[in-house]
Amino acid sequence: MKPGAWLVVGGAVAGFLGVLGLHRPAAPGVLAAGPARAGPASRATPAAGPPGTVTGPTVQYGYGELATRVAISGGRITGVSVPVLRVAEQFSQELADRAIPVLRHEVLAAQSARIQAVSGATYTSEAYAESVQAALDKAHFK
Repeated sequence: MKPGAWLVVGGAVAGFLGVLGLHRPAAPGVLAAGPARAGPASRATPAAGPPGTVTGPTVQYGYGELATRVAISGGRITGVSVPVLRVAEQFSQELADRAIPVLRHEVLAAQSARIQAVSGATYTSEAYAESVQAALDKAHFK
């Protein structure tokens, strides 16, 4: 089956589970913690970036691990990058490649880690938001 077809099947299953009420709704504006974390929530922090940037911890999730680096200038989040992204297989890489730009846009628009998850990339979204929030906490960002 092609990767695009898996996204359709995954979305249909997620929608069906939602109709049946077999999901845990997130608190308004905050991503819910997923049950399938692979180990501790966070590990070592990658090397620091240039001045004005703060790097979040590497967060393990169901399909790999990622860390974020947040740029802050003038009391605003001006950029978010992903210096660490390790995934288990090619499909997870493709999914992350599609989800991360959307998540970056969400953080920049919200000026916060309180963002909506990308449909079909819930664990990636949760790990991204967790790493961004840790970086913002480290920077004492509102």
